[in-house]
Amino acid sequence: MKHIKSLSELTLEELWQLFPIILSEHQSCWKDWYEEEKQRMVGFLPMDDFQIHHIGSTAIHGIWAKPIIDILLEIPREIQMKELKQILEANGYLCMSEEQDRKSFNKGYTTEGFAERVFHVHLRYYGDDNEIYFRDYMNAHPALAKEYEELKKSLWKKYEHNRDAYTDAKTDFVEKYTRCAKLCYGKK
Repeated sequence: MKHIKSLSELTLEELWQLFPIILSEHQSCWKDWYEEEKQRMVGFLPMDDFQIHHIGSTAIHGIWAKPIIDILLEIPREIQMKELKQILEANGYLCMSEEQDRKSFNKGYTTEGFAERVFHVHLRYYGDDNEIYFRDYMNAHPALAKEYEELKKSLWKKYEHNRDAYTDAKTDFVEKYTRCAKLCYGKK
């Protein structure tokens, strides 16, 4: 019998093969999936002072996106991230990356590929919220959102098995319009 590696045993290249970039037309269920997961998180988070936001392309009206629900969990500086890491892991999330003031978690990745519902949770301290500015600006400017969609679609097959290159190729666009959003909405 062939041994199936756990996800933590796979190389980055193996992960990219198992979990390719997939884009699909906007689905109305994405908002519902976010709301359901948000309510689940509210039920197990041990504090009251936090904010949960739907971010990423599934939160931008009407554009194609990877069918992965990105969630920003903002917490005050008094809360230790390592404590929340343990709680998130106990509730089915896998920690995928860690920096001093940022942690990212995934849920819905299996040794067989994507589950029906896939989530990325970005744990951050209050104020580390560029994704909210970008989301709001795209939703307020549908023509720019469509331009972003076209950029994503043009990169999809080229970088289908290289998430880092796909993300890097979108960076200039995202950073440009995040700066515009901060100027527009009053944050420098």
